[in-house]
Amino acid sequence: MTVMINAARKASRGLRRDFGEIENLQVSRKGPGDFVTNADKRTEKILREELGKARPAYGLLGEEGGLVKGSDPDHRWLVDPIDGTTNFIHGVPFIAISIALERKGEIIAALTYNPMMDELFTAERGRGAFLNERRRLRVSARRDLADALLGCGLPHDAADDPDRFNRELAALQGRSGGFRRTGSACLDLAFVAAGRFDGYWERGLKPWDVAAGSLLVREAGGRLLDLDGKPDPVVTGNVLAANAELFDELSKRLRAAG
Repeated sequence: MTVMINAARKASRGLRRDFGEIENLQVSRKGPGDFVTNADKRTEKILREELGKARPAYGLLGEEGGLVKGSDPDHRWLVDPIDGTTNFIHGVPFIAISIALERKGEIIAALTYNPMMDELFTAERGRGAFLNERRRLRVSARRDLADALLGCGLPHDAADDPDRFNRELAALQGRSGGFRRTGSACLDLAFVAAGRFDGYWERGLKPWDVAAGSLLVREAGGRLLDLDGKPDPVVTGNVLAANAELFDELSKRLRAAG
């Protein structure tokens, strides 16, 4: 965990600097798109270097650089250098660096860090989840869906089946306390772990979007499964996370709508 935290904090220095430049780039005709792409690549490069120094035998799967296999077949890092790139482009401070450590296919350590708000969510298997290494995280205790605040993702194009999402949304709209869309799956899952969201669902995610958050939610006492009942949402990318009291009802309604 110390290795992960040090890598995330080092990579975040450049991100905070780059984020400060976004406001100036918004007024240019070209916009900040290329600038943010470069920031994404630089951040992942730093993470790869720092994690590699500490654990040179581990493999690493990253959003930008893909999979680099290590000599140790049992361990690999899963890294998202900037989750919430669109937020970053527009100067919205909901972004995250995400790092997870996988051992023999199981996530054993996780980190999600929002450098703009200096919120560090961490978890180790069997040791709980924490905010800024001090406050223990617990999922919410709400039992009534009518009181629940739910996070969700939005489909980007026709390939993401927007009709199914609209059916899922309709199945919960009017029955829940409200919906939020942060634009960062990593933060959505961290918010479930912290009790800020009572539940969250999204389809079409990548392993690095789900890996860290899956452990955060479980170590905070929540439940997290594939939306369609398949074994591993880190693999499928279709995730439902919630507190234990609301999980079954959310799952039932979403499956019926799908």
